[in-house]
Amino acid sequence: MKPLPLAFRQIHLDFHTSEQIPGVGRRFSAERFVRTLQEARVNSVTCFSKCHHGMIYHDTRFDARHPYLEVNLLKEQVEACHAAGIRVPIYISVGLDEHMARQHPEWVEVTAEGKLRGAPLQAAWRKLCLNSPYVEYVSEQTQEVLSMFETDGLFFDIIHQGQCCCRWCIAGMREEGLNPEVEADRQAFARGVLARLKLRFAEEIRAVNQECLIFWNSGHVEPGIRPVLHTYSHLELESLPSGGWGYDHFPLTVRYARNLGLDHLGMTGKFQKTWAGFGEFKNQPALEYECFTSLAEGSKVSVGDQLHPDGELTAATYQLIGSVYRQVEAREPWCADALAVTELAIFNPEALGVQDGRVDTSAGGAYRMLLEAHYQFDLVDAEMDWSRYRVLVLPDKIRLDAALAGKLREYLAAGGKVIASHESGLAPDRDEFVLEELGVRLLGEARYSPDFVAAGSELAEGVLPSEHVMYDRGLEVEAVGGARALAEVWHPYFNRTWEHFCSHRHTPAEKRSDFPAVVGTENTVYFAHPLFASHMRSGVRTYKLLFLNALRRFLPDPLVETDAPTTAHVTLMRQEQEGRTVAHLLHYIPEQRYREIQTIEDVIPLYNVALTVRLQAEPRRAYLAPEGTELPVTWSGGQARVTVPEVRGHAMVVFE
Repeated sequence: MKPLPLAFRQIHLDFHTSEQIPGVGRRFSAERFVRTLQEARVNSVTCFSKCHHGMIYHDTRFDARHPYLEVNLLKEQVEACHAAGIRVPIYISVGLDEHMARQHPEWVEVTAEGKLRGAPLQAAWRKLCLNSPYVEYVSEQTQEVLSMFETDGLFFDIIHQGQCCCRWCIAGMREEGLNPEVEADRQAFARGVLARLKLRFAEEIRAVNQECLIFWNSGHVEPGIRPVLHTYSHLELESLPSGGWGYDHFPLTVRYARNLGLDHLGMTGKFQKTWAGFGEFKNQPALEYECFTSLAEGSKVSVGDQLHPDGELTAATYQLIGSVYRQVEAREPWCADALAVTELAIFNPEALGVQDGRVDTSAGGAYRMLLEAHYQFDLVDAEMDWSRYRVLVLPDKIRLDAALAGKLREYLAAGGKVIASHESGLAPDRDEFVLEELGVRLLGEARYSPDFVAAGSELAEGVLPSEHVMYDRGLEVEAVGGARALAEVWHPYFNRTWEHFCSHRHTPAEKRSDFPAVVGTENTVYFAHPLFASHMRSGVRTYKLLFLNALRRFLPDPLVETDAPTTAHVTLMRQEQEGRTVAHLLHYIPEQRYREIQTIEDVIPLYNVALTVRLQAEPRRAYLAPEGTELPVTWSGGQARVTVPEVRGHAMVVFE
């Protein structure tokens, strides 16, 4: 039996409630609970069995039932929602359980320095080791949930394992021939701990329930889950833009996750900042953008809320969520079973373990450039099929082992094109280019930094005719094997030191060097500087123009062309069964108005937006969804052209 399909409009209902708070659930009414969800058009709500405090919110044989729980809360939530046709996945906190941390401090993770992860005098939870006997308790509690409830799904949270050096982990590393003194060995063991946990629990769950959803949450979806991907029924991309994830995290991560073969949803929150704030309400335009972006990327939608200890949903919260979910519901027919139509891909640095954050700076720079230019793209690893991509981008630090270099050669031989930058193309263990097709030989690290780049004619469109500063140090290379320079490096008078410096920041350009800044062949372009990370850090428009001009050499006829501004995001989705292609146009502008968060306060409409989409066949009609407004469409050279009268936040243009 297959797991249940994902619901489109979900609530993740946090309920981390201190054991010192009285009257828990005293105002809960099953009728009001369901009515509030129904009025907000919610069709799935994740409710709590056990929270980070370690409290359990239903009758249980364990001693962790919340001492002030006045109702059999989870039981009443499940029964009432099921009677109304609303699903109830069940939440179990795994990595955090303060109740058990107090009873068994020996189960708390221990750092290599001998410190516990969390301390009794901190106003924070302690992190439990998932290699300790604590796991037996979580397993038993999970089995109790499966036996007690008609279980639609299980959401396991805080699935992290640090480099723990508790006695169980030390013993485990020794058994596996790993050295606890070596960080890489501690990391490898921690990965194994997580894999064993998922494999064991999935087997135990499926022995009882073949249909329930299973998800392991760690706040991110990355290539490391591939070996245990079969233990997931779907993917949930937790990504609260104002809570530390930022507005780039979900749109980039989902372009990787959606190619892993599982259904997926985007999870944001109704909170102004991060999880579990009370009396916090996100601006409606911000919530719209976050939910509509999920639809535009082929995802279902989940919004996080926090249930008050008294058990009553906050009416204002569901007024806000309902105002957005009614719009989501109206759009669903044009979003169900939709797959992204893409033309190029960025290689994911996380696949090689070289990322520098949740949003890698280099991948993020490439993402920003392509998003703002309205290209259709994915984020890929070496295990994915590249054949449908016309261009593959290797941002800044994609060093190639023999297998990856071989796959790239096959891709190029089949007609693919590659754009690489900085260290991409070098061997993992030595500074030597191993992809001869790039047409470059490494001479060494650039002797000057900052230095300057002057674009040749093929890369000059829109670029001011001057030498442009490159803030980050590049490499010195030479073109070989018939490759040629597309841009040149200019040197400054000297590097800035205490012995010689000029003006406020850096020394001006003095003369053209003998080194190319950009090297091109028939099938490849190579940038000697870390172009993508530099752009992500400094936002220099010239860097983006150099890349886009290089890209146009290989992709002169993109899937989408539009006169919409760079602040508009355009995605292309295909519903094969319905025979239609849907273009999503989003225009919400996140702003850093405030010191602590980005947010969106206003919806700034666009008018009379020209949109051209390359299609496989002439469409019978074009219209706006869900409004049904017909759009005059012209067809020429494999392209359908329409004018969108208005984009007020989100518009969907349907070609049938």
